[in-house]
Amino acid sequence: MSVLVLGSANLDLVYEVERLPAPGETVLARGFTAFPGGKGNNQAIAAARAGADVRFIVALGRDGNGDRLAAEARAAGIGLLDRRVDAPTGTAIVFVDRHAENSIVVDSGANGRLTSLTDAETAAIAAADVLVLQLETPLATVAEAVRATGASTTRVVLNAAPSGPLPPDLLGGVDVLVVNEREAADLAGLPVGTDERSLLAVLTGHGCAAVITLGGEGAVVGVPGEEPAKIPGFHVDAVDTTGAGDTFVGAFAAALVRGADDSLESLVDATGFAVAAAAISVRCKGAVPSIPTLEEVLAFLGER
Repeated sequence: MSVLVLGSANLDLVYEVERLPAPGETVLARGFTAFPGGKGNNQAIAAARAGADVRFIVALGRDGNGDRLAAEARAAGIGLLDRRVDAPTGTAIVFVDRHAENSIVVDSGANGRLTSLTDAETAAIAAADVLVLQLETPLATVAEAVRATGASTTRVVLNAAPSGPLPPDLLGGVDVLVVNEREAADLAGLPVGTDERSLLAVLTGHGCAAVITLGGEGAVVGVPGEEPAKIPGFHVDAVDTTGAGDTFVGAFAAALVRGADDSLESLVDATGFAVAAAAISVRCKGAVPSIPTLEEVLAFLGER
């Protein structure tokens, strides 16, 4: 059972700070580290570590950062369908404060060149059991990938992040939408702080299932025509929340391919597994270094 991720890869430049800088303010860092990152890359590695057979469609620069990201993805057991383009590999500047909160600025670089899917990429999408997409690559490519599933049995998981307007027909081709509370409100056209039940009523009105992540409070799952289900979170001592959402998505996709269908019961099971994986990830620094393995998630769940 396979997961195919189409998305971004960045080198994350992570600065540890006492507090996030205000506009116009300079603060001194307590430490610096460079980690592999990018939503697509993080989600692909999370799915692989959670036990899935993973392939990853990505655009990288012809530079040392691209070489590093490709090598680390392959070391994680991922089958790369990587393009090398004449643009710098994507980067992100990440500030992490003493409360483990973060602020991120991304330069897309090569990720912006992931356009016009090749025949090999289209064939890989149609052959996958689950296709995972995010919005750090051109939206036209995301829509093209959804169309490439065609009449296949590939299930489409869209992590609609970063938040932004979507083509009206895009969600019609999505099986499961995964968003946080702010992204859910943006997509639903409702104020931030709207209750999850109201948000899910709008999102599942597009015909797809929806999962709204709630940080340390867990997640809530909805499918069209059924009552939502709440999955509680886990209390952990957070060190760095960077990449926790991506860990959730990748672990969710891996659990989804092990499930029988897109019923509410299967989605709740996959979401519970993903909530546990995300909880483990915030206990360590760095998006990729913090992603747990299948064995670590099962052990974590077994202790509770």
